[in-house]
Amino acid sequence: MVDIYLTNTLTRRKEKFEPIDSGNVRMYVCGPTVYDRAHLGNGKTPVAFDVLRQVYGAEHVTYVSNITDVDDKILNKHKETGRPIRDITEQTYNWYIEDMKKLNVLEPNYRPRATDYIQEMIEIVKRLLANGHAYEAEGHVLFLSIRCPNTDIYPVVP
Repeated sequence: MVDIYLTNTLTRRKEKFEPIDSGNVRMYVCGPTVYDRAHLGNGKTPVAFDVLRQVYGAEHVTYVSNITDVDDKILNKHKETGRPIRDITEQTYNWYIEDMKKLNVLEPNYRPRATDYIQEMIEIVKRLLANGHAYEAEGHVLFLSIRCPNTDIYPVVP
């Protein structure tokens, strides 16, 4: 097996990637915010995690990448164009899928949409705040770098 080093955003150092279970590597990776055409930065994450998946073998990886289909950028696009939000996000999602196919990256095993999990997100944010893993500032909730339970990947938090 090839050694892979990833930047741990908690320690801010490159560290050898050692999955909890090499027979079932679990990754939750933030996906695109679907408000407009993809750009080069939108391809970086799928390509990087596709390499990791191919090293371990797709049959040994559970890869989840969400679709952010609710966001200020989407609302602004709706206000600018008058188009229904769902139309904007569906068209943009389809463009994104086409672009990722051109990069030859495998589809994630699961691609949950943010709008399907709003209540669950609210509950998680409340727990993160209550446990000191997040804080409020200037009307926003900001997250500290934490390891996601039951996954092998740390979320990227600036």
